[in-house]
Amino acid sequence: MKEPRSVLLVEDQRDIAANIWDFLERRGYHVDHAFDGEAGMAAALRGNFDVIVLDLGLPRLDGLELCRRLRETDQRTPVLMLTARDTLDDKLRGFAEGADDYLVKPFAMRELEARIRAVYRRCQPSTDAPLVVGDLRYDPKTLRATRRGHSIELTRAQSAILHQLMLHSPQVLTHQSLIVAVWGDVGGDATVAALHTHVYELRKLVDRPFGEALILSVRGVGYRMEKDRWHDG
Repeated sequence: MKEPRSVLLVEDQRDIAANIWDFLERRGYHVDHAFDGEAGMAAALRGNFDVIVLDLGLPRLDGLELCRRLRETDQRTPVLMLTARDTLDDKLRGFAEGADDYLVKPFAMRELEARIRAVYRRCQPSTDAPLVVGDLRYDPKTLRATRRGHSIELTRAQSAILHQLMLHSPQVLTHQSLIVAVWGDVGGDATVAALHTHVYELRKLVDRPFGEALILSVRGVGYRMEKDRWHDG
């Protein structure tokens, strides 16, 4: 599989930006840099990047607002958000605005690169056929789901989780297997917490509005997707 080579870095702290730039360029990446949100938005719309590394607290245009506007233009470049804000609510807001992954400062440069590679891999188009579980249908080519005729827009991470759950339904998928499917071999407690956050948001989209849960928790193990037998027919 092709590896990411072009990165847009939107970061206003010059020392952090310089360290990231130097590290990634030594690793063979082409890096463009914007110091504020408005410049980052213009660069994202103008350029053809594999991944956008986006700081949350930016002058002129906040990272959350930048990400939201980017998704409104149907720009699907994967976004890895960098921030010092590590509360669950902050992460939920980032994912809700269209971020694909979330890395809390301070971080190791090797983990940053691993996250860049993982978020890029899972955002590549799939040639798989549509999947159906009960009244839920998911098309990996468009990253869109439908349930009872209602279209459901998904983030890349949500799509990756849904794809795995539907592909292996009704089997139980462990937390670790889903983490690898979404983030690659990056592991760690923060990644487990992020998985729970993504599944929480995914359930709000594909289960809650329809009054019937397809995504089921297996306490201490993972998740599975299964059509309730009492609703077959």
